[in-house]
Amino acid sequence: MMVEAEDELIAALQADLGRPRVEALAADIGHTKTELRHMERHVGDWMKRRRINPGLTVAPANAWVQPEPLGVTLVIGPWNYPFQLLVEPLGVALAAGNCVAVKPSEMAPACSAAMARLLPQYVDPGAVIVVEGGVEETTALLVEHWDHIFFTGSTAVGRVVAEAAAKHLTPATLELGGKSPTYVHASADLDIAAHRIVWGKFFNAGQTCIAPDYVLADRSIRDGLVERMTKEVTAFYGTDPKASESLGRIVNERHVARLQRLLDAGAGTVVTGGQVEPGKRYLAPTITLDPSPESPSCSRRSSVRSSRCWPWTGPTTPRRSSPPAPSPWPSTCSQVTTRSWTRWSTTSAAVASASTRC
Repeated sequence: MMVEAEDELIAALQADLGRPRVEALAADIGHTKTELRHMERHVGDWMKRRRINPGLTVAPANAWVQPEPLGVTLVIGPWNYPFQLLVEPLGVALAAGNCVAVKPSEMAPACSAAMARLLPQYVDPGAVIVVEGGVEETTALLVEHWDHIFFTGSTAVGRVVAEAAAKHLTPATLELGGKSPTYVHASADLDIAAHRIVWGKFFNAGQTCIAPDYVLADRSIRDGLVERMTKEVTAFYGTDPKASESLGRIVNERHVARLQRLLDAGAGTVVTGGQVEPGKRYLAPTITLDPSPESPSCSRRSSVRSSRCWPWTGPTTPRRSSPPAPSPWPSTCSQVTTRSWTRWSTTSAAVASASTRC
């Protein structure tokens, strides 16, 4: 599907997110192909019985771990990476021998329609179904008793999913939002740092859960970093980013309005960008300086297409022997790697591996 329907998938991504072709190939299609190939290569090993030592207390017994499918699973996908974060968990669930109901995000309607049309052509309809719809359909799905739920999305909806899963003691994998600070030390190569921050932030129009959310820079190099970041924005998207074929769009007008409110509510001094056109779902790549830590843009995950920069007055030399001081800004950590979802135990519990986050 990812090969034969590549043009159709790219067209859907462009319709929903204005996704440039290179970004679509790299993030949604290419990444998904790589993960599926990894599963194909290793699923045989994941399925093997593993002998374990049961200990002297039950000698001379033998013991082993036998991977088994959980049963019927539910995958609820997000709108920001509507193929990658739907097809990859679908792949690992199928690799583990499960039946799967997938629920694409209604906020990416073209991608949702593409999944509903294409998946039945490539997977067994008796093992996989696609349920389109909005909040009502998702609520109805969560009422059912599933053997595992995989959800990617906001923390608020994640709480709803977790509560619904708890009613049936259903294990759930939640990949949720949070804050992603970036710290630039005085010893950093500012050209490299600026290039990487701008690329990571504005990829997919800033709508990535692990994109740099705000920047803490040593006071001695802050102005130089901001200057280089501004130049990098121009290098990536030209003097008129709205005309750039390398810049995506915000998913819908409601989110553009939300981001505009965040920029207007203490987001700091605009260094570059700030232009907004709701009708075209356009928000220019924006860098702001010295935002208020109490502003909404700094207290919640925003997916805003802007990078905020504060001066840092901490130690000038990294101290590797002691843990870093806690950030004064909120941070949540709740991403769970999807690859570990394929390793099932005899107790039908997923072995989840926590990863740094989001």
